[in-house]
Amino acid sequence: MQNILLYLITVLIWGSTWFAIEFQLGDVAVEASLTYRFALSALLMWAYCLWRRLPMRFSMKDHGFIALLALFNFALNYILIYQAQQYLTSAMTAIAFTTMLLMNIVNTRLFFGKPVAKRIYFGALMGIAGIVVLFWPDLDGLDLTNASLLGLILVLGSALSASLGNMASVRNSRAGLPITQVNAWGMLYGTIMLALMVGISGTSFTFSTAPAYIISLLYLAVFGSVIAFATYFALLKGMGPEKASYTIVLFPLVAVVLSTLFEDFVWTSYTFSGFALVLLGNALVLTPFAKIKALLFKPAVTAQPELP
Repeated sequence: MQNILLYLITVLIWGSTWFAIEFQLGDVAVEASLTYRFALSALLMWAYCLWRRLPMRFSMKDHGFIALLALFNFALNYILIYQAQQYLTSAMTAIAFTTMLLMNIVNTRLFFGKPVAKRIYFGALMGIAGIVVLFWPDLDGLDLTNASLLGLILVLGSALSASLGNMASVRNSRAGLPITQVNAWGMLYGTIMLALMVGISGTSFTFSTAPAYIISLLYLAVFGSVIAFATYFALLKGMGPEKASYTIVLFPLVAVVLSTLFEDFVWTSYTFSGFALVLLGNALVLTPFAKIKALLFKPAVTAQPELP
């Protein structure tokens, strides 16, 4: 029951954050918006940890892995996502981001030696085929200035960064590090990294007083960062990256519904076919053949004769 609740919270929040990000784009630089987001998240996390008097000390080695988590999950991941959504709708970004599922499985094999089941190769091919179909109109007219393809490359880079961050989270969980304190330190490190990126790039710390910008910033900081990362990392710790990755299959459904309602997202035959292939590929990756066989070939139940 607890895992079901964690799944629902993670899927509903992260499925909606793709749409909320749209209101962060425009007047304020991406790096600056992200700095505000994670500064607020870090402030809330540290206030909670200090209020609860949670132990905040870790070894230098642990701090190194927390910093890696921050770099890949809280900094690079989101910079690439925010940039990508300047070229793609939130629905297309969410669908393409599901490739992180495959990257999680491959990286779990590379970093932790977990074997890769044969069905995963079929699921991976199906998922890749789905992405190709989804973006086929842009691939068909390929040129170096194609905005949609640039957006796709940015999303794939974001998915890879997030997957590497997941591997750091798995390592931290295996080392027995508490999720809440790790997230507090990670968001602090992420804020520092993002602020440094703003300084290096020469971007100014401007701010928008538009209600849509402020409301979306608060939503992304409190729900999209503090709450959703806590629930997702709890799933990673309790179930492992493969099973927890079911959330990646589900949150594009929320994103697509919101994008269709509020962004005038247009469904085409490529969208239907590509989305279906991505979902089927991810489902195949996450579902063992034994379960598939049991679902498809359930033994017939014969009625027992009544005793006289």
